[in-house]
Amino acid sequence: MKIPNKDTQFPLENYNKLCFLKNTITNPNIIIGDYTYYDDFENVANFEKNVKYHFDFIGDQLIIGKFCMIASDVKFIMNGANHLTKSISSYPFAIFGEDWKNAMEGKQYPNKGNTEIGNDVWIGYNSTIMPGIKIGDGAIIASNSTVTRNVEPYSIVGGNPANEIKKRFTKEQIEKLLTIQWWNWDIEKITKNIQNLTDDKIDPFINSANNLEL
Repeated sequence: MKIPNKDTQFPLENYNKLCFLKNTITNPNIIIGDYTYYDDFENVANFEKNVKYHFDFIGDQLIIGKFCMIASDVKFIMNGANHLTKSISSYPFAIFGEDWKNAMEGKQYPNKGNTEIGNDVWIGYNSTIMPGIKIGDGAIIASNSTVTRNVEPYSIVGGNPANEIKKRFTKEQIEKLLTIQWWNWDIEKITKNIQNLTDDKIDPFINSANNLEL
């Protein structure tokens, strides 16, 4: 059994525009699951450049699960981009120091927490994910979308702001798939069941998942 090496930076021979993302990341606040890939038109180093306003002193994390597919020019806006919205002015006076340095004393900028992407999520070209967004397992984000609110598992969303287009499967099927969590199987079991995972026979897969070849 020959399984793609999850620790390889460039898994496609003679092609360096697609990488297993976790092997390229240098920022400890970006956490990537196994086999998640990033495909960039120019350079895979652009991924970290497209994680915007990600300042160490804020400490928020970008967490992406296993087996995700991230297209070129996808951008993640982190909490460092947030300004005051309920005050008279949203201008960040304090960052300029001098007599403005105490402008935020006793106050803090909005922080919506970590941005969390589930497993087996496909994020299309030139999409933007806003701070603190949670995207569920199996979701698909259409190209050129701006995601401003959480996305439910196995939903397809698109637009600016992104709205749900449809669910990929029935409610009952989704609940069972979220229980099965195929992405947490041993990689040998995944490999032996590639034909099942790439099939559209959802119910037979669900009904036999616990008995599939190990």
